[in-house]
Amino acid sequence: MTLRRATAADVAALAALRRAWVEENGGVIVDTGTFERDFAQWYAAEAGRRLTWVAAAGDEAVGMLNLVEFHRMPRPGRLHSTWGYISNVFVLAGHRNRGIGRQLLEAAIGAARERGYARLVLSPSDRARPLYARVGFGAADALMLMPLGE
Repeated sequence: MTLRRATAADVAALAALRRAWVEENGGVIVDTGTFERDFAQWYAAEAGRRLTWVAAAGDEAVGMLNLVEFHRMPRPGRLHSTWGYISNVFVLAGHRNRGIGRQLLEAAIGAARERGYARLVLSPSDRARPLYARVGFGAADALMLMPLGE
């Protein structure tokens, strides 16, 4: 298994992983045939604020993770602050429980530390909570949420 930062050359593989995630989670896919194009456009638009990693077994992409970077509004008397949001963590079912998710998370955590982030946050699925807890994430009691839809 290899782990590396994704590039524009990985867009098709990342789109395939995203499709697999939706299928696995019971999403009904009504595809108009534009998903891959839409994904590529989204990826290009997000590239400036998002780091993406891909895990591969040979030539097959088997996992991914995104780290979105947020810059806080400057405030007098306070140093500039940046934080990250981990999202779209996914490993194909046949490749789970081999440490791939942990390696993806460790890569993102390492990048966040190198960049001097103040914090990392995420919105875990119930299935993923034990993994996140094992790498050091805890409950975020200070945050609030207002669901507005999907």
